[in-house]
Amino acid sequence: MTPNSSAPSPAHDVPRLLSGWYATGAPTTLADHLRRYGPPAPGTGTSPLSVVEAVEAAGLTGARRCRIPYRAQAARGRATGRPGRGGCQRDGGRTCEPQGRVPLTFAPHLVLDGAVLAATAVGADTVHLCLPRTRTAQFEQLSAALDERRRDRLDPVRLRLRALPHTHVSSESTSLVRWLSGGPARPQGSPPRTHERGVARRPTLVSNTETFAHLALIARYGPGWFRQAGTPGEPGTLLVTVSGAVTAPGVLETTFGTPLDVIIDRAGGRTESLQALLLGGFAGTWLPAEHLQVPLARRELAPLGAAPGAGVLIALSRAACGLSETARMLAYLATDGAGQCGPCRFGLPAVAEDFAALAAGRADADLLQRLRRRVGLLPDRGACRHPDGAARLAASALQAFADDIDPHLVQGACAAAHRPPRIPVPPAVPPETWR
Repeated sequence: MTPNSSAPSPAHDVPRLLSGWYATGAPTTLADHLRRYGPPAPGTGTSPLSVVEAVEAAGLTGARRCRIPYRAQAARGRATGRPGRGGCQRDGGRTCEPQGRVPLTFAPHLVLDGAVLAATAVGADTVHLCLPRTRTAQFEQLSAALDERRRDRLDPVRLRLRALPHTHVSSESTSLVRWLSGGPARPQGSPPRTHERGVARRPTLVSNTETFAHLALIARYGPGWFRQAGTPGEPGTLLVTVSGAVTAPGVLETTFGTPLDVIIDRAGGRTESLQALLLGGFAGTWLPAEHLQVPLARRELAPLGAAPGAGVLIALSRAACGLSETARMLAYLATDGAGQCGPCRFGLPAVAEDFAALAAGRADADLLQRLRRRVGLLPDRGACRHPDGAARLAASALQAFADDIDPHLVQGACAAAHRPPRIPVPPAVPPETWR
């Protein structure tokens, strides 16, 4: 696949996904989009394999998801890319991860270009655009964008907008496939995988808004351009949501390899002295403040038990109680799981209860040993990775806030535990519906 020579090539550095549009505060029209980027990228009419190879050459995270459905298609004698595969785009909508909404809000047609290109590459005839049904304004905006494309007869595949139940696990890939096939938006733990049998029992590619937006840019400007940002091992940019004890919380675009403290500075800098940073959101890892100079890259974060994950950075002030903040997150995760496997039904609620007792200073003699054992039993046993993320959060909190554990066990809750919470967490109430 060759770059689109009719599209003006943007600068090498960031921003890319947010370039130009983020400052306007309004979604772009199709006319604005075409003026900026030119017509949809070549590739919708070329070999599907060339699209997959271009994405792999760029090193875009998630490229393997395009390769697998293509191989499944070829194995069934459908390497010509004829319609018949389901494609699915998710905007997860998790509370602490608003960066997934930003591309759809400010550059919806860039996301849609990428989704259509991916669908064509894997031989799909339909793209399902899944948004949490609580986002009525964004649903209307995206519906208007789809109307523009239909009027111009722009896309060779069907685009369908879907209103998804808003739960923490409803955007998990098997949850989406199960829901789009008429079932509840709960994870389907057993094989086959979605790329083998998904919506309507057909191989299905599931990806997110940010990946599709990057794909549209790679198709226009080529893998070499994409690799001019980031590191050789992790090229490109990513969107990160920075919140907590920073002056200007919000969504930023940065390159892989950027030190964590530089990202904090780009969010206006810290408002207070920091004791820790939560990397990856409610399913992420607490890192003590001493690690703030570590680059945002998998290779450097792996020895710390962390990863870029969902691209969420929450800066925690030294004046806060990390154990109490974590206990509230675990209570939310325990009630917002699907409740269909042992770790979600029994293990995660037990961990949340023990952690709440520790944070409140209501510990019994066996609590810490019991809590560590229960946390260790959560990973790799659930229908999805929801319990794994909760275990990672809990285990990293016990390590990052180790100096606070004994005082809580012996003297009771610290003064900070009685102050208002610093990190917004949704109410710990079960979802109203899975359909």
